[in-house]
Amino acid sequence: MRLAGKRALVTGGRQGIGRGIVEAFRREGAAVTTCGRGPRPDNLPDDVIWYPLDVADADAVEKLASATDGTDILVNNAGVQVENTVANSTDADWEAVIGTNCRGVFNLCRAYVPRMPEGSSIINIGSISGRVADPSMALYNASKAFVHGLTRSIAVDHGPKIRCNAICPGWIETGMLDAGFELASDPAAAREDALARHAVRRFGRPEDIASMAVWLASDEAAFATGQLFTVDGGMTAASPLNPGLF
Repeated sequence: MRLAGKRALVTGGRQGIGRGIVEAFRREGAAVTTCGRGPRPDNLPDDVIWYPLDVADADAVEKLASATDGTDILVNNAGVQVENTVANSTDADWEAVIGTNCRGVFNLCRAYVPRMPEGSSIINIGSISGRVADPSMALYNASKAFVHGLTRSIAVDHGPKIRCNAICPGWIETGMLDAGFELASDPAAAREDALARHAVRRFGRPEDIASMAVWLASDEAAFATGQLFTVDGGMTAASPLNPGLF
């Protein structure tokens, strides 16, 4: 029970990585609040508090921070992915991706930092796409690089009161992964090639990211701040050569 007695807020906890983190935090004893667009999910455990929220809405975020009176752990997980190059991106794409992935993270941090007690932890969900560019995902790549930079700034500006780190997932089995493969001319071949590039020979699961989040939220990570923790099954450790061909 590494998080017993702690309050946690996880954005985008309806499904995927966010839901995995919600469940892991509950198992470790945290009192968990989560939020997302739309009504409360039917399958959300009764002891998890749900708020409908658009993280891009600064006023709504400020009201939530006031209503919850701060938190000990803040996980900025809510994110949007749009598959387009710069030339093909629209203003609506910009608003969707930058609004959620950049402005949303900024809004939550700005509202909660003044309300978080000594020893609190902020965990931002970045991406390996903020370090290396996935094809045809220009805005998403750029938005995650913003998250990485903001993470470092918060750690520097608000330590030692608050620790702030980012988790950079690789390819995790969620709807976003399937959408990425659909961009390929041969999605099945692209999936097979991607698997061969993972040292562990599988894609990640939400619980893989949740395990790292639990550690970063706990007192065990008291000396970790301002860091980007890559959790990608060894994919970015490899050279560009496909190991499956050797």
